[in-house]
Amino acid sequence: MNRVEFILYVEDQKRSARFYAAVLGAEPSLDVPGMTEFPLPGGALLGLMPRASIERLLPHLSRTPGNHRAGAELYLFVDDVDEWFRRAIGAGATRLSEPAERDWQHRAGYVLDPDGYVVSFAREI
Repeated sequence: MNRVEFILYVEDQKRSARFYAAVLGAEPSLDVPGMTEFPLPGGALLGLMPRASIERLLPHLSRTPGNHRAGAELYLFVDDVDEWFRRAIGAGATRLSEPAERDWQHRAGYVLDPDGYVVSFAREI
């Protein structure tokens, strides 16, 4: 694993960005429509993504087991997206979206863990 990003699905990106800027005492390193990122100690990132954006990307997300509405995503940067994706499926994850090249210049695949949280495996392309 190369890098980790924790992504919170938020109702209002601007409001959440203001809140985390105040709490963390830092300005975001990225603040564009659809994603705000704050560096965290140790090289991890905190991402804020509007709930509407993730529901467009993964439209069946609202139909997760037990009607759990996913509230967060663990975005793992790895060397071999396909291998990590297969490993997660083999461990019992629910397939959300096969690994594919995304328009934000990452190859990413999405699964749902047993508690209904999104786990992504990605690498930059």
